[in-house]
Amino acid sequence: MKILRLIAALILCAASAGCADDLNSGEVSRTEVHVTVEMPELPDGADVVDRLYSFRNIATGKTQEFAVTSEIALMPGLYDVAFTARVLMPGAAESSLRANKASVNINGASTDIILQAYNSIETDDLIIAEVFFTGTLLSSGNQYNGDDYVKLYNNTDHVIYADGITLFESKFTTTQKYNYNPDIMPEAMTVQALYTVPGNGTDVPVQPGEYLLLADTGIDHRVANPNSFDLSKADFEWYDISTKPNNMDIDGPVANLDKWYCYTLSFWVLHNRGFRTFGIARIPVDRDTYLKDYLYTYEYDQVTIAGTFPMSQSAYRLPNEWIVDAVTTSVASNYAWQVCDPSIDCGWTNCGTIDHDKTRYFHSVRRKLLYVADDGRAVLKDTNNSSEDFNPMCIASEIELQGTAMDAAGTKCTQLTYDGVTPMPR
Repeated sequence: MKILRLIAALILCAASAGCADDLNSGEVSRTEVHVTVEMPELPDGADVVDRLYSFRNIATGKTQEFAVTSEIALMPGLYDVAFTARVLMPGAAESSLRANKASVNINGASTDIILQAYNSIETDDLIIAEVFFTGTLLSSGNQYNGDDYVKLYNNTDHVIYADGITLFESKFTTTQKYNYNPDIMPEAMTVQALYTVPGNGTDVPVQPGEYLLLADTGIDHRVANPNSFDLSKADFEWYDISTKPNNMDIDGPVANLDKWYCYTLSFWVLHNRGFRTFGIARIPVDRDTYLKDYLYTYEYDQVTIAGTFPMSQSAYRLPNEWIVDAVTTSVASNYAWQVCDPSIDCGWTNCGTIDHDKTRYFHSVRRKLLYVADDGRAVLKDTNNSSEDFNPMCIASEIELQGTAMDAAGTKCTQLTYDGVTPMPR
């Protein structure tokens, strides 16, 4: 009987992925990982320092980090792989190198991984501090629409003018991957909504450490939904003249963004489960030129139970060099891919853990606090990686600031934080 049990144990071990155990030591064999990082073109005299290789086990959520490739040995499994380094430029300037690859299968005696690194020099411009896309609930538990918003932030120590900043939303979703042809992602994003801050260059100053609030509908939403909050003091709202009589937008008392384009015939709302990349850009051409010259027509195969159908659609392309900042949203149960080049964003954040998560309402994604400067100004984290830069599933900042409801039962919010996590002194 003991022999049979031993044979059965050996068969089970052989059949299990990564179960090449040393029966004497009880240790599971690890896979040697060989990483090759293909570097971008760097200036003469540039020095790459502080290399770090990061491996996040998708099944366990645990991350292991290595400073040198010769030491990398991992348990078999699926990993999200990232590389970071600092680049010391001639003349004391500095930038950062990043590379990433999602869902890499590491198994066997060894695995070879090739990463394409990109050089990221942080722009001296506004950043996205928060996206509130989930919305609030009525006391009945039904979804309330119109109180979504995006907050931009001046993370620098000097005034930045928001005139000409364009808020945009990706066309493609992070939860459904197709092989789009032609593939323009290394050069541009595919977008379906663009709304621009009006002004002549110096009309909309944003002071250091201050926010610019862009609202869906700039009204006091508590009138229609006591569980919502007041957006009548927002800086701007996006407003659409609807062609659908049953779905008309509300033009609030705050200034309107200039609408460049939106796919909908009624009015635009942020995807209330995320699933898209939201960003800001500075477009160096006028609206008419952009709409004429930057149309993108693409083809892909839609696979269904009934068969495979060739599809052709059009949207607009937004060159990567015009993009100032972006945040990608999704949920773990449905995440399929990044819809922008990793130089724009190489991660994602979320509200809720599954599709249609009922706990997501009243929550937003908020950029993490890095430190508080001597002058009291919050400095927020910005590495072009939404997984690292944002706190997921936070009580929305406007709910905190106004002390309004944070659930359908009307429970009032009493906390105040910098980033949804770090308490703010009162």
